[in-house]
Amino acid sequence: MEHAGNLVIVLNERATGSAKAGAKSFRKARPEASRVLAYEVLQEVNRAGAFSNLLLPKRLSESALDARDRGFATELVYGTLRMQGLYDWILAQVSDRPWSEVETGIVDVSRLGLHQLFSMRVPDHAAVSSTVEVARQVVGDSKASYVNALLRKVSTKSLSQWLEPLLTIADPVERLAIKYSHPEWIVSAYFDLLRNEDEVELVLEANNLPASPTLVSWPGRSTVQDLLDLGGEATKYSPYGASSMEIPSEISLIRSRMAGVQDEGSQIVATVFSKSAQEKKNWLDLCAGPGGKAALLSSIAAELGAHFSTNEVSQVRADLVKQVVVETELWVGDGRTFAEHGLFYDAIIADVPCTGIGALRRRPEVRWRRKASDLSELITLQSALLDSAIEVCEINGVIAYVTCSPHMAETKVQVASALKRHPEIVQMPVNSFLPPGLDDAIVNGCMQLWTHKHGTDAMFLALFQKIA
Repeated sequence: MEHAGNLVIVLNERATGSAKAGAKSFRKARPEASRVLAYEVLQEVNRAGAFSNLLLPKRLSESALDARDRGFATELVYGTLRMQGLYDWILAQVSDRPWSEVETGIVDVSRLGLHQLFSMRVPDHAAVSSTVEVARQVVGDSKASYVNALLRKVSTKSLSQWLEPLLTIADPVERLAIKYSHPEWIVSAYFDLLRNEDEVELVLEANNLPASPTLVSWPGRSTVQDLLDLGGEATKYSPYGASSMEIPSEISLIRSRMAGVQDEGSQIVATVFSKSAQEKKNWLDLCAGPGGKAALLSSIAAELGAHFSTNEVSQVRADLVKQVVVETELWVGDGRTFAEHGLFYDAIIADVPCTGIGALRRRPEVRWRRKASDLSELITLQSALLDSAIEVCEINGVIAYVTCSPHMAETKVQVASALKRHPEIVQMPVNSFLPPGLDDAIVNGCMQLWTHKHGTDAMFLALFQKIA
């Protein structure tokens, strides 16, 4: 019986000998750079609130890793972030102390090890030994022996064997939350909307599939053909997008800010809003940061001869908007008090702050960072921003309410509440503004995209017209 820290675990003779040898070794740790980078990014995301989609590309561009190692580090980071809930559930079963009390460095490096064991083409022995090398450097030799014992115990079973006990869990929310590595409150929210276990499982599975980058052309600056010339394929619904066959940061159109990187769901939102506002001359993006939709909308507005304005509460995010928009008036301030400017617009989009659970495949840490308790504050903020948009909208003007969340409280309930609060608005069905092929995205006159159905982020959009 091998004792590794406070872990008591039965190991075979070969594994025991290896663990002892590792603990006694005074050889300098030589971990692979790609794995160390992955660990450092994971630590900053999990422990310091960094955003993986911003931090990882930056760290990769600063590194000396070749393309293959960059790809490896990318899958290791994003995959581990997605599945770390499941990995924690497994690791807790081989630890004799509560997993929540284990040092964070050990937790994160062990999660990386499990992702290599179960989800990447890494032989078991290499997954264990390479992870232990990282552990030796980042948490020290004695704690690395603990990691070694954990991973060796986990590697005695396949993932399917570890998942077998789930068959005995009667509650589908609890069972699917563990299997697909989602918090239970998110799984429960999907059940409220879809009311079908098989479809909920499809959503959860889709959230765990890596998403390839999608590029967006900005009219007047680039065309879809420019993107297709890079080797990708045109997006199915958006007239502005294409998949990427290259690393976006290495594409000259992206570096020169002639095109961008944007999920097709967000492109569809911009398309629907611009069609609803086609006859309008004064557009406002009330919550514009960090600028993805604003960049596309400013280009469309310029082509239509409409005046385009943006507002963003954060100066940092407003600076990002400024870098990608054209012919745009920029305001920095709280969108809830925008009426203080004394300005009115005939087309307003309010892409409000939300839980973001519609984009979990692209922003995997969101599932662990958001809590059900966040909803109350967010709902209040969303309502106030929509009220503000209605207040500064001209009569006969159009208002788009947008979230990157399918949660009922942030979508259907908000629409009903707004119509009750504001007799001066009516809902406009989105049907005539949707791209072809999206009839199944119409719910009560609103647009609700789903990752498992449409291959996009699960964006929601409702349209209103101010009649008095």
